[in-house]
Amino acid sequence: MFLPLKDHNPLRIIPFQVVTVSIIVACVGVFVWQASLSEDASDVFILGYGAIPAVLFEVRALSPELIRVPAEATLITSMFLHGSWWHLIGNILYLWVFGDNIEDSMGHRRFVAFYLITGIVAALTHAVMDPESATPMVGASGAISGVMGAYLVLHPRVKVLALIFNRIPVRLPAYVLLVGWIVFQLFNAYGSGGSTAWWAHIGGFFAGVVLIVPFRYKTVPLFDRNRPD
Repeated sequence: MFLPLKDHNPLRIIPFQVVTVSIIVACVGVFVWQASLSEDASDVFILGYGAIPAVLFEVRALSPELIRVPAEATLITSMFLHGSWWHLIGNILYLWVFGDNIEDSMGHRRFVAFYLITGIVAALTHAVMDPESATPMVGASGAISGVMGAYLVLHPRVKVLALIFNRIPVRLPAYVLLVGWIVFQLFNAYGSGGSTAWWAHIGGFFAGVVLIVPFRYKTVPLFDRNRPD
């Protein structure tokens, strides 16, 4: 629905978003490795490390030669896999724009936990809504949705430069973009379906909305309180 490019929201506590950048580097590294594989080997890689709802709920089982990690571990490994360069680049942009301020609000260690927990909740939400699906879910978007939900709670008034429909540059308050984004996810989850894990986005987003309250430093205000217009 929109592609974020930049926000004017400087860091206030940490000097640099180490974890955010590390996640981006890890995702790029994994995808470069995946892209170097043959088509068959890449399929095996995704089956082995992607989160498959039917396998998670023991509706179906992977062939032994495809198993790389326990099914539960794929809730984490799947966050670092992507289906295409565009899938990867889109997720990187969202994480780059919104992740640094959420990391700033809670520190590096808490952000690692926050990111993984919201990603796990996202994957489980998708799995619960489609427990018989044998399609591997891959991508960081569930966890990044959690980051976006947290950003909505902390910084709704910050202006974000984004491309609407990947074409039209606009600068709008974060709450306009993020509320519009989650409405778009809900519309598609109940409507178009398709191959996108809409419910993972929804589950991750609302997990971020809830978890940012206990995870943030208590000195970090909610809803841009004390922020000049």
